[in-house]
Amino acid sequence: MEVMNAVFPQPGQLEEFFAHDDDGPFVMMNLVRFKERATYDDDPGVDISGREAYERYAAEMESLVGVRGGRIIYHGDVTGILLGSVEEMWDAVALVAYESPAAFLEQMGSPERLALERHRSAGLAGQLNIRLKTRPA
Repeated sequence: MEVMNAVFPQPGQLEEFFAHDDDGPFVMMNLVRFKERATYDDDPGVDISGREAYERYAAEMESLVGVRGGRIIYHGDVTGILLGSVEEMWDAVALVAYESPAAFLEQMGSPERLALERHRSAGLAGQLNIRLKTRPA
């Protein structure tokens, strides 16, 4: 199994990700890796860790997710792996519940979120976003 972290989706990847008929609630699992030092293209003099830059983004995202009916279910540090192996471990994980793909896409394209993007891209070395769906009992 090859694992490839990324910071931005490839062209068409977002559309393909939401191309099926399921418009209901879902949970996004975010596995993130931080840069050792943040790299701000618009302000190279900023001297903070990648984690600190990403935390600036994450702190504001909680309210943006909530405005559209979502919520952060869990966030914390990755501390080990029991089964399997990866070349480089992720630093943190977050589980975020969304009301629908439309709510997710609206939040992602909002001017408020786009204004925060500089912190996210400055701090992230890469991530995996995995869509989760609860099965009916």
